[in-house]
Amino acid sequence: MTPTRETVGAFTVAGIATRTNNRDERDPAQARLGALWQRFFAEGIAQQVQPGALQPRVMGVYSHYASDQDGDFDVLAGVALGGATGVPEVPDVPVAPRFTQVAVPAGEYLVFRRQGTLPQAVIDTWIDIWHYFQQQQQQPPVRRRFAVDFEAYEGPDRVAVYIGVLG
Repeated sequence: MTPTRETVGAFTVAGIATRTNNRDERDPAQARLGALWQRFFAEGIAQQVQPGALQPRVMGVYSHYASDQDGDFDVLAGVALGGATGVPEVPDVPVAPRFTQVAVPAGEYLVFRRQGTLPQAVIDTWIDIWHYFQQQQQQPPVRRRFAVDFEAYEGPDRVAVYIGVLG
């Protein structure tokens, strides 16, 4: 999978969050992401964050990295509140305080796109991302920012994962 490099404007995502790490996610007894997304859909979080929105832009946001891909990080399942390329602007509607908000910073991102059955397509994309950064042959190599990364769900079977990169 060959990523594209894109510049993204700043925007905010609101929803529900958990803290986890890749080691725990590989152990079904410790994994938290499946339960987070189940709750997101079962409780209609998108409609609660943006009441009346016809098609809220569902996103997963990875932030507050303790270190790198091996450390703890926060994951937010939510909806974009507007501002980024391709994210429709929404009116200023107060977000209920029970929801977590993450500001996605403007900057350069490598974008990995995949079509397939979810959530397996997302899992496969992350595996490709880890391999990409472990095996890249570019000089100088592209380095991850480990600040904020995000998944943009572009349809019922399409995802784009945006990885923040340095310079």
